[in-house]
Amino acid sequence: MLYWLMKYIILGPLLRLIFRPQVEGLQHVPDTGPVILASNHLSFSDSIFTPLVVKRKVTFIAKAEYFTGKGIKGWLTKMFFVGSGTIPVDRSGGRAAQAALDTQLRVLRAGGIAGIYPEGTRSPDGRLYRGKTGVARLALESGAPVVPVVMLNLDEIQPPGKLIPKVERVRIRFGAPLDFSRYAGLAADRFVERAVTDEIMYELMELSGREYVDVYAQKVKNSQPAEPPPRQPVAV
Repeated sequence: MLYWLMKYIILGPLLRLIFRPQVEGLQHVPDTGPVILASNHLSFSDSIFTPLVVKRKVTFIAKAEYFTGKGIKGWLTKMFFVGSGTIPVDRSGGRAAQAALDTQLRVLRAGGIAGIYPEGTRSPDGRLYRGKTGVARLALESGAPVVPVVMLNLDEIQPPGKLIPKVERVRIRFGAPLDFSRYAGLAADRFVERAVTDEIMYELMELSGREYVDVYAQKVKNSQPAEPPPRQPVAV
């Protein structure tokens, strides 16, 4: 109930009025049945605007730290993610991360929409980074189609570290669904999972017009480069 109140009464109308989302390809999201929305990840606001523009409920996973913050800001952040139906994930990996994917698998088996960021973390510089294979496991185990989604300018509107976003029109693009039924029964094959993930990342690259880097984004963040490369232009 809180999800729909946030979307249509409390927060959604105000966000639509201020940021006037410009959406392309929304017809690619089916009206019924399970579907995976696989998105690039540029900003904290990605998890706000994708559910806002999709008619159906979208269940994302997000780092567990969003649910454990202190003070007013921490409480508001937690309430937002709880209200949006977001599932916390322990990014230390292993069984904790698998538990979050298992929860999303239940969402898909119930005919819902699961949202996921294959890169696993926000891009440090606007480029697109190597995808983790959790998205492939979801697709192969559920049989659900994967709809690629790209945020085109949210790194300009709310860069990492900025609490207050700039007032600018949000641009989002949805691509045609990807069908991986040809790999049915091969969910445990790591080579197949990598091939599926790379195909999804290729579509995100094509849709976004962003440079692709075949390195995990978290590794780049950990290396803390002195001067990040310039932000990549988006497709028009």
